[in-house]
Amino acid sequence: MEANIRWVALAGVAPVAWGANYFVTHTFLPAGYPLYGAAWRALPAGLVLLALCRRRPRGAWWWRSAVLGLLNVSLFFTLVYVASQALPTSLASTVMAVSPLAMMLIAWPLVSERPRAAHLAGAGIGLAGVCLMLLTGAEEVNVPGVLASTAAMLVSSFGHILTKRWSADSAALDSTAWQLTAGGLLLLPVAAVTEGSPPALSAPTLVAFAYVALVATALAFTVWFAGLRHLPTGTVGLLGLLNPVTGVLLGMTIAEEVLTVQQLGGLALVLVGVLLGRPTRSTGRRGCRAPGSPVVGDRSARTPSAPGSS
Repeated sequence: MEANIRWVALAGVAPVAWGANYFVTHTFLPAGYPLYGAAWRALPAGLVLLALCRRRPRGAWWWRSAVLGLLNVSLFFTLVYVASQALPTSLASTVMAVSPLAMMLIAWPLVSERPRAAHLAGAGIGLAGVCLMLLTGAEEVNVPGVLASTAAMLVSSFGHILTKRWSADSAALDSTAWQLTAGGLLLLPVAAVTEGSPPALSAPTLVAFAYVALVATALAFTVWFAGLRHLPTGTVGLLGLLNPVTGVLLGMTIAEEVLTVQQLGGLALVLVGVLLGRPTRSTGRRGCRAPGSPVVGDRSARTPSAPGSS
């Protein structure tokens, strides 16, 4: 149980970093360059992790890295960039709160994890909170921005579960490095053809990209995928609700975005959903590898797990 709590705390770093990423992208990164923005987020992060792990893909991981890089990096990062530029920070991050339910439904057929009743309840309550925040906001909703954020949520939910299914035979650091590098390399030629010359970057923009690449990408994705190996999908997915909480709080305190009473009520429901996803003692008894294990993963990632298990 204590090991599970540690993995929850570690995985929880990712959605907090992603929630802050919406504010950084909306405020500091150049508008109109989503492909370059996504490439500059992914490729430096992938190269840093490659330097740390010092391992190249092997066997099936050459094509797996390309597929996961396309889903989790090329498409996802581009859509997030578009949504972050088009929507207020609070609204852009809130749409992603639907991802826990999507991840649980996708994990059922792909990795044989039947969602627990508490996880489904948490996802439903979190979704109700999202609806309150979206439908009663003080600002007019930008439909293309919401569509981009929704598409990002669906693409990443599928990509993250596919990563969980395929990653039992490689360390989290390795597989994260490979897909980030592959996704960044896929983006660069498309950006050059579509967006022309890259924009000039000021010193504050370079600092913002450093945060986006190193913290919101290299660190966040490594701990997120490690958490997916050691915890049930429902628990990790509900941790993703910390993404909109962070975005909303930053929007209120720094960007001075105004939230209505209904939106604050929705935020409270989202937090309740996160609490319902906490690990149970039965989850702890199923056992996970200790943090010092040579390969980050457990046997349940290799074979279909029992309903509700990790």
